[in-house]
Amino acid sequence: MHTLHITSTTTVDGVVQREFTVGDLTGALWSAADVAGPAPLVLLGHGGGTHRTAPAMVGRARRLVVDGGLVAASLDAPGHGGRPRTAYDERETDAMQEAMEAGEPVGPIVVRYNGVISEQAVPEWRTVLDALLQLPDVDGPVGYYGINMGTAVGVPLIVAEPRIRAAVLGQFWPDTLVPLARRITVPIEFDLQWDDQHIDRNAGLELFDAFASTEKTLHANAGRHKELPRFEADSAVRFFVRHLRAGSL
Repeated sequence: MHTLHITSTTTVDGVVQREFTVGDLTGALWSAADVAGPAPLVLLGHGGGTHRTAPAMVGRARRLVVDGGLVAASLDAPGHGGRPRTAYDERETDAMQEAMEAGEPVGPIVVRYNGVISEQAVPEWRTVLDALLQLPDVDGPVGYYGINMGTAVGVPLIVAEPRIRAAVLGQFWPDTLVPLARRITVPIEFDLQWDDQHIDRNAGLELFDAFASTEKTLHANAGRHKELPRFEADSAVRFFVRHLRAGSL
């Protein structure tokens, strides 16, 4: 069993943010300052090129804690945040940048690179989940919330991890994820940008359709890839409260 070590603690407006390590993995955990008992946990998968405490992660975590009474945790993906970058990471990020500058499709590169990241990230998340569930203020059931690269990691993680009982996903290509999505039956909320310049809407619909969940909801919004409305984070909180907190609406 790997031990979780708290490296720093800060409190802002009633939310405690704890930076932690598990071995050489770097993560962050958010919980209420006035903890009355253990709360269900939501794992946050960040997008490509960001990190565990990127603004989107902090914003989503605070909503989950303040509005949902939940606990949230994020983990730096391989080659991101506090994790070392390899020569392979540099080559792939350079290739993505060159494709975008040339107006060429970036999807094949992202799918390939994120697939490599997910192979390493899935067992890492499972190790960290074991450690998090040993904390006195963290309990199951567990949810997963990850858009973009967070979905590339989240889909195989949900397949591998039976403790995850509900997930918010979206904005990723179906190429390698459809066979895995067909094995997923937990409730799903799926975000799709109707005018995404990178992911064709039919590709997004193909991935949504592949989930075998009997309860799954598609949230399609007008806008481009990085224009996901912030109110979708509020919807995600309600979704996780409904599925992780027994007796809640």
